[in-house]
Amino acid sequence: MRKSYTKTWVVLNAALAFAAFVRPASAQMEMDQIASKHTEVSPERRPSPGDSARALKLAAELRQAIAKYKDTSVALADGYRMFLPNLKNQKVYHFTNNARGFEAAFHFNPAKPTSVLYKRGADGKLVLIGAMYTMPKNSSADRLNDRVPLSIARWHKHVNWCMPKPGDDQRWLETREGHPVFGPESPIASKSECDAVRGEFHPSLFGWMIHANVFAGEDLATVWGSDHHHM
Repeated sequence: MRKSYTKTWVVLNAALAFAAFVRPASAQMEMDQIASKHTEVSPERRPSPGDSARALKLAAELRQAIAKYKDTSVALADGYRMFLPNLKNQKVYHFTNNARGFEAAFHFNPAKPTSVLYKRGADGKLVLIGAMYTMPKNSSADRLNDRVPLSIARWHKHVNWCMPKPGDDQRWLETREGHPVFGPESPIASKSECDAVRGEFHPSLFGWMIHANVFAGEDLATVWGSDHHHM
């Protein structure tokens, strides 16, 4: 099971990194429309007493726990690895710890996120912006809410993916009419369309994810806001 989980994370990060180039605004708008076909967002809940306080406490605990990862060498020493390090122009760099992602499926430790997130600064250095928590794809809304209140934040997961069949990894780079044939930026979002390109369709391939932008300020909307199309 753990081997399968690790392989899934390798594929996910590779595909997302491939999709993370910065584009002109018009092209980005078109890609956002396509990406919405591949994104499911958790339901929003009415606020409950204590939701805001719980979300603030969680953000503060996470901020304190990952501050040491401003030095990427510390993140590496703790088992976090950046996928596709040779791809320089990513919107967000995910340093993922597969072991912590596996553990998160069973137990929530706010101080040990699955991934820590960076952006490239003006000086070319990686700047720590926050972290990402994960949950299994079959997790109920109640379980998601237990970890991060759904009145404050929205989890997301990737759905309706067409992927190359096993052994056809070189096909990830295929394009058609200016769009990738496979992955989160492909216009293909149904089994029939995927069958037509000899792909393998996955209605829900990965688990739930949520970003916590804990170094962006104290405002809850900013901390727990996320661009779901570009993890």
